[in-house]
Amino acid sequence: MQQIVVLDGYALNPGDLDWAPLHALGRVTVYDRTPEAEVAARAKDANIILTNKAIVSAATIAGLPRLQYIGVMATGYNVVDIAAATARQIPVTNVPAYGTAAVAQHTFALILELCGQVGLHAAGVRAGDWSRSADFSYWRSPLHELDGKVLGIIGLGQIGRAVARIAQAFGMQVVAHHRHPERDKMEGVRFVDIPTCFAIADIVSLHCPLNEQNRGFVNAALLGTMKPGAFLVNTSRGPLINEADLADALNQERIAGAALDVLSLEPPAPDNPLLQARNCIITPHIAWATREARSRLLHTVAANVKAFLEGAPQNLVNGVNTTV
Repeated sequence: MQQIVVLDGYALNPGDLDWAPLHALGRVTVYDRTPEAEVAARAKDANIILTNKAIVSAATIAGLPRLQYIGVMATGYNVVDIAAATARQIPVTNVPAYGTAAVAQHTFALILELCGQVGLHAAGVRAGDWSRSADFSYWRSPLHELDGKVLGIIGLGQIGRAVARIAQAFGMQVVAHHRHPERDKMEGVRFVDIPTCFAIADIVSLHCPLNEQNRGFVNAALLGTMKPGAFLVNTSRGPLINEADLADALNQERIAGAALDVLSLEPPAPDNPLLQARNCIITPHIAWATREARSRLLHTVAANVKAFLEGAPQNLVNGVNTTV
């Protein structure tokens, strides 16, 4: 029987989902969380290990002679040393596209909060501000319509395209920067370069993967090209943004606000400057975490394992087709 170890199952399934699809495939041990130093010990008897954010290093892979398969319970797979797995002919899989609808929805939840400040005003009403008001209506911050505004999207992949469709439904104009504009052209979307996107957009939303070429590309110089009334939204990867530069831009009112679901270090350090920055909304990396998206993720993780066991691996990220 296959020995399956889930290194960090809590984020995916804190108890509202069922691990049954995995239990049907072998003997499953689920750990809520696993520090890197404990991965090797917990996975020593495993044929299959599944990880979300737990690090599977080259040293760990070298110390697991029974290991035959690594499944990443996410889209990004930088937590696994792919070169080491490939050298051992160990297939590594991921789960693409499970969270497209969820992330697009959260992106617009953030945009609507920036523009309408619903939370601020609801809290004010609960605190008695409306009851004490001399007028039938009041507002504590500027309120903005989306209709006619320009949304700039960096990365027009599946999530970026879903965000673009929602923006168009709100009557927004959409511009985008994308690595493959001819391949992925979209009706109603105009492709521009990054400086133009930041300069003309009323809202810039990041939807690109992180790599060494774009790490920290949203810096003081680029932020300085944005309109003073513009907003920045990031539901992609935290290290795309130079956080000190963004905090300065917000505090000095060079841009109007930002809404972020990701930071460079998660959980963030208490002294992260964005935690106290002016008009900066931060949510704790939850755009992916709707119950529906997590259910799709869990079932695809199980389907990936099943496909491997049946000799037809799917969603491979390292091209190794070795099977049991």
